[in-house]
Amino acid sequence: MPILCEASARPDAHYQFLAGGLSGFLEIVCFHPLDVVKARMQIQGTTPVRGEVIYRGPLDAIAKIYRHEGLTSFWKGIVPPICVETPKRGAKFLMYELLKPYFYFGAPQATPLTHAMAGSLAGTLESFIVNPFEVVKVTQQANREKPLKTLSVVKYIIKHDGYGIEGLYRGITALVARNAVFHFGFFGFYNAIKDWVPISQDSASELLRKVSIAGFASSLACVMTVTLDMAKCRIQGPQPVKGEVKYRWTIDTIRTTFREEGARALFRGLGPMVMKSGPGGALLLVSYEYLYDFFKTKNF
Repeated sequence: MPILCEASARPDAHYQFLAGGLSGFLEIVCFHPLDVVKARMQIQGTTPVRGEVIYRGPLDAIAKIYRHEGLTSFWKGIVPPICVETPKRGAKFLMYELLKPYFYFGAPQATPLTHAMAGSLAGTLESFIVNPFEVVKVTQQANREKPLKTLSVVKYIIKHDGYGIEGLYRGITALVARNAVFHFGFFGFYNAIKDWVPISQDSASELLRKVSIAGFASSLACVMTVTLDMAKCRIQGPQPVKGEVKYRWTIDTIRTTFREEGARALFRGLGPMVMKSGPGGALLLVSYEYLYDFFKTKNF
């Protein structure tokens, strides 16, 4: 999630790119364990597969993952997002800034709809960059045995499934839908709420205001997209029966999940998703602004 800024990104693109990448790295390292918990909860069905443990909730999942797999298992699949995070943050932020002028719709200045539309399109374009990394990450996170090496997973997927919609780009429609909706909600909510809440003259209070709004906006966006995220994880992760593709397309995955597991399953993983994205969005905001100001002041 890039940070909202009214100034043009182009003059200081290198500062924004570097600050966004480093803040994204910090967010991943701190909150990746919750991403592992979310993925495990979304992939599992209502009954154990091959004797696998069922997670009854976020805290239960945390306890069981730690008990059966150890502390390091919470960072399974961290290499792919780290590899893509710097270019992803930089590219998305620059796209967002460049796209904003096209969505003023006659208004004299950017409105919440302007930010929502620009953010949504930037998130959509970003999907085509990160999808292969998401497939590898989810595959690693779903594995309950010893950690899988990233390059080994990449080679295996390419060898058996290829580069296309069955391989590194499986789940692309779900990811595009999730990113488009999430960024529309996040940017829209953030800017709308920010305009409603009075600006504080105290620097600490103003920082708290921005952090609170960013966290709240991110949490609302999570609620809007949890079902799409669940579908993405099921399509990109290991299938319930080896050799059979049960989850292939977004709408079909949602229908099948609803029919077999009920409406509650459509919101599986919402707890860890909000726990990760709420504070994660706030952390990203604080670290980005601090790093951006630091780089600009030091004239790197």
